[in-house]
Amino acid sequence: MNRFLLSLSRWFGWAGALGQQSGKQTSGASGSLVPGTAALSPDGALQLSTVWACISLIANIIASLPLFVYTRSDKGQRELARDSLLWQILHDSPNSRMTPMEFWVALLLNLLLRGNAYARIERNDAGDAIAIWPMASDQVDPWLLPDGTLVYKYTVGSDVAVLSADNVLHIKGMGNGTTGLDRLDYMRASTNEAANAQGAANAMFANHGKPSGILMIDRVLNKEQRGAIKSNFQEMAEGGTSRLYLLEADTKYQQLNLSPADQQLLETRKFTVEELCRWFGVPPVLVGHSNVTAWGSGIEQLIDGFHKLVIGPMVVNLQQAIAKRVLTPAQRARLSVEFSLDALLRASLKDRMDLYAKAVQNGLKTRNECRQLENDPPVTGGDQLTAQTNLAPLHMLGKIKPTGGGNAAQENVTAQ
Repeated sequence: MNRFLLSLSRWFGWAGALGQQSGKQTSGASGSLVPGTAALSPDGALQLSTVWACISLIANIIASLPLFVYTRSDKGQRELARDSLLWQILHDSPNSRMTPMEFWVALLLNLLLRGNAYARIERNDAGDAIAIWPMASDQVDPWLLPDGTLVYKYTVGSDVAVLSADNVLHIKGMGNGTTGLDRLDYMRASTNEAANAQGAANAMFANHGKPSGILMIDRVLNKEQRGAIKSNFQEMAEGGTSRLYLLEADTKYQQLNLSPADQQLLETRKFTVEELCRWFGVPPVLVGHSNVTAWGSGIEQLIDGFHKLVIGPMVVNLQQAIAKRVLTPAQRARLSVEFSLDALLRASLKDRMDLYAKAVQNGLKTRNECRQLENDPPVTGGDQLTAQTNLAPLHMLGKIKPTGGGNAAQENVTAQ
């Protein structure tokens, strides 16, 4: 009966993953899917190579993207706000101790493991952010006061600070809107399975594990003979692979294959790689798992899907969190922040040239605009929009005459 009530309260958002109540907000699972399994600590989880690889991949991709601050001109166009305080802390240096790459890797490590990332915002007298300092998720507890105010309790050793929501950059993963769900706690069954498989594999491949082969001799040996033969073949087993050894008469060597249990262990380890990758949305092949690509016709389509389905939504989440919690209302009215995905989504040279050619021929971009995208210097006459003369309405077909010699279909005219 109690379990039914707990499930019912979760369904209606009264408790568990979806619930919200006054006081300390929890982000962990209220129970374990597999009885008796405990969540690994961050230190323990990061010792699983798949967890490390997935987090490192996602964090380094996003942290390497440049974060730009834009201002809106009188004409409604966006311009880089290089002289703003926000540019200095978001693009150049978030604080006196960290580079932007180091800062975002630290936040994303907490976000990917704990479902929440926190940073303390240091503001000047005008309320503008002048520095951002990451805080470990395990040292921060969100508290919802009875009047609906959200505060953050930050503990460092014996020191405790209570921070208002205005001074905390809180980035939340999937959750109830107040806190993100603790991914590491929810994936406890998978991480425990992976840890157990790792331990069993270490035992199997240890120096004192099972023998790799049996040497069979059709006669009884005395102690000295057994010692000499064992010494010779131990030298063969531990020596280089390029050596040649001879077996004397009546001597046979039989290699021992893996038992079904050992083979099952290896299959389990392969499965745990795929299982852990699912928790992070990472295709296994991107973390060195030697399976075939699962989407499209190859690795390029797989990477493109990963960028769109995993990296893209996370970037949007970061941008919105920064705009809401770092920028003041006055700054939000005139400034915006955006990660540049150009380098991440940059097409091949051939595809870019084809795209530029179509844009120029159809009057969508000038030649100099396309050259600027490739960091090439402008050329004289390259600032005019052009269009092909053979592009005409259907009712005008046959009525437009060529304006010059040669192949008129290939001529461009300046767009008015």
